[in-house]
Amino acid sequence: MGVPAFFRWLSKKYPSILLHCVEEKPKEVGDETIPVDTSQPNPNDYEFDNLYLDMNGIIHPCCHPEDKPAPKNENEMMVLIFEYIDRIFSIVRPRKVLYMAIDGVAPRAKMNQQRSRRFRASKEITEKIEEMARLRSELTQKGCDLPPEKEKGEHFDSNCITPGTPFMFRLADCLRYYIHDRINTDPGWQNIKVILSDANVPGEGEHKIMDYIRRQRDQPDHDPNTKHCLNGADADLIMLGLATHEPHFTIIREEFKPNKPRSCDMCGQMGHEMKDCTGLPKEKVGEHDDGPVMFDSEQQFIFLRLNILREYLERELLMTNLPFKYDFERSLDDWVFMCFFVGNDFLPHLPSLEIRENAIDRLIKLYKNCVRRTGGYLTDSGVVNLSRVQIIMQELGEVEDEIFKKRRNNELEFQRRNKERKAREKRFSQGPRWTPGGQFAPQALGQSHSSSVSNPRQEAYKGRVDAMQSMMTKDEPGKGTKRSAPDSDDTEKTEKEKEKEEEEEKEPEDEVKLWEDGWKDRYYKSKFDVDKDDIEFRHNVARHYVTGLSWVLRYYYQGCASWKWYFPYHYAPFASDFVNISDLPNDFEKHTNPFKPLEQLMGVFPAGSKKHLPLTWQTLMFDPESPIIDFYPTDFRIDLNGKKYAWQGVALLPFVDEKRLLKGLETVYSDLTPEEVFRNGRGKDRLFVGKRHPAYSFFEGLYEGERSEEGVEVNPSLTHGMAGRVWCDDKATMSGETIKSPLPQPEMKDILDNQCLCILYKDPVYDDDHLFPSKVLPNAKFPRELHILETYGFRLTSRMPERVLKPEDFDQRNRGKSWMPQLGFQKHSGYRGDRKDSSAANRMLRGSMGRGNNQGGRGWNRQSMYKSHSAPSLRYPRGW
Repeated sequence: MGVPAFFRWLSKKYPSILLHCVEEKPKEVGDETIPVDTSQPNPNDYEFDNLYLDMNGIIHPCCHPEDKPAPKNENEMMVLIFEYIDRIFSIVRPRKVLYMAIDGVAPRAKMNQQRSRRFRASKEITEKIEEMARLRSELTQKGCDLPPEKEKGEHFDSNCITPGTPFMFRLADCLRYYIHDRINTDPGWQNIKVILSDANVPGEGEHKIMDYIRRQRDQPDHDPNTKHCLNGADADLIMLGLATHEPHFTIIREEFKPNKPRSCDMCGQMGHEMKDCTGLPKEKVGEHDDGPVMFDSEQQFIFLRLNILREYLERELLMTNLPFKYDFERSLDDWVFMCFFVGNDFLPHLPSLEIRENAIDRLIKLYKNCVRRTGGYLTDSGVVNLSRVQIIMQELGEVEDEIFKKRRNNELEFQRRNKERKAREKRFSQGPRWTPGGQFAPQALGQSHSSSVSNPRQEAYKGRVDAMQSMMTKDEPGKGTKRSAPDSDDTEKTEKEKEKEEEEEKEPEDEVKLWEDGWKDRYYKSKFDVDKDDIEFRHNVARHYVTGLSWVLRYYYQGCASWKWYFPYHYAPFASDFVNISDLPNDFEKHTNPFKPLEQLMGVFPAGSKKHLPLTWQTLMFDPESPIIDFYPTDFRIDLNGKKYAWQGVALLPFVDEKRLLKGLETVYSDLTPEEVFRNGRGKDRLFVGKRHPAYSFFEGLYEGERSEEGVEVNPSLTHGMAGRVWCDDKATMSGETIKSPLPQPEMKDILDNQCLCILYKDPVYDDDHLFPSKVLPNAKFPRELHILETYGFRLTSRMPERVLKPEDFDQRNRGKSWMPQLGFQKHSGYRGDRKDSSAANRMLRGSMGRGNNQGGRGWNRQSMYKSHSAPSLRYPRGW
């Protein structure tokens, strides 16, 4: 989700939600590698039922990694993707379902963001190539020895990771081979169901996963105690997981390491960026340091436990003496909704709300202050109550001016501190201004002075005088070692450093100046080019934004309400412009359809990525006579919008007119080859089971005799409660047949005597007006009920899993006893026995050591890690 720093803010405020993964590694015995037996109990002391993979979060880092050498070709990319999935599977070890979802065609609201990202990527690559050519020319003229330039055509265009490209079509083919291979050879795969939703199935990967969970939860045979694990690094996965109201939901993601070093694109060395490259050879660290550039160690994984996040939020969102019945699940939905104001993939965030300024805390405070005026909750199962939202926005609008002025003061204070820090670093880097000479001159270790000090008092007095003169003289050094005059190279370097410092300190131009009076008039004139008297336009932008909020919430809780809707502006309105929104319609056009894959490519691709499209379709991107040539600008402006870096700015691209696009494509549709027509179709999910699975014989029977075109309902008793409809797959390889390997690597061999069956699968279908209830299922089993906040004079019960946070009344009820924190999924996991791998627990503890707290303590305090989030002494994991 488009909320920069959301995960960092969340894990810092609620530190106990994170848990480092315990991972078993393959063992080396002689020349052989013994793989991990994933059928054995999970080393994390917790058995998961379902594992969901948001595949695009795996595909991108495997195809164009930032912290290690890039793969040489597509074949290596596929192998890296396989290895990544193997690692996640080995850690989680699902016992029922593995769901692999690749991003398909997205709703129109998301396509605008995809278009911006891909145009930016193409522009950045072009500028980077030009900059590298310029730097290479300059360094070559100076006689620097640089690595040979890569041949043209070797560059990997990451834009090809988009539905409809030949790359994604081949990836789906390779994943089908991979699934067959693992079910045939890995014992941990042989009793589970594997669902593959490739790029030809419409929908974003994470939302296809959520749609599956929602539809299964509404089935009578669904197990309400299913233990879910979702893999992905996007912040919206946290929101989606909370929106399910499942009590056992965990997210696994890579451990975030800020400021990871990257190699220079010019010379391949670490320690500097391309713009600072001097072409000098790599300095040897040791006598035998002649090898390639070394990168960081293997990436570690962490669990984010949403059940503990629910514990935190239950304490924070608690409200007493309400005029209506308090329901934590409803408050939780309101919290998710308020997070959308800070940012998401479909709407620009409100100007007055920044995650780094604790915007969510501000919204929660407003929410609690207004709850008695609203008379109820803001949302109900994904439907927004706009009259109540307007009250919150009015309260926020009254403090917008204060927010902007405080933000400006904080920025100026940060600049002042940053300037002082750089000045200190510069002084330290130049060494001391005065060095004592004579008898007090510093000597190397192991050497003594040639003679003893004859008159120490006199020598000390002279030293003090020389030091004072040196400090007071700006340009001349003291009596010690005299500085030599800088040569021309040093002068040139100094000038470059000054230019760099001036460039870094230079503030981006901001004609709006939100901290000065008249900020709203300047904002709408600058961003929308409308006069200050056009108040109706401002309200119209706000109405579109409110419609967008309603669409986003439905998307998260009920699925895509409309494939056509999108926010038609680049900028958001102000909270004070949300006027008379209570009467706006809360419904969307029904029975809309997504773009086809090739149509989406034409809507999101720049002309620089045209090679992934059919030839005649490419012409529409650059031919001056093309009816849609204006959709593909070769250059465009990026508005920094008060930010410092281009990636934070707003790409001012024209919005694609759907009718014009489809009309322009009518002339080239007839040129598609049969393969391109197939690539442009809408696909179906595929379900894989091995011969040992109880449903294998049932699915195999579908291929016997006359095949049904309408499909057959799945028998939930054979699939651990999973419902849906299945069809025969024309591409299926039957039992005993051979599956050819799509990769030339020697380890990717043909699969002989196949024992895996593939069928087409569709989730349970519901009526268009069906509303999935946003609540905890009634038959969910919980170890115990929680009793909290007895100081308020009542006992509040909440259905949740085993508690992990320290109870607020623990010290009163257990005098003299210390609180024992929980370091694993189970209370007594501990990772202290001989059979346990203690590395994960050690990483977690090391991450909390050495952090000072407001109580003046130092080191790790095991109680402080598990207190309420409101305590000032909270610890948080390593890396923040």
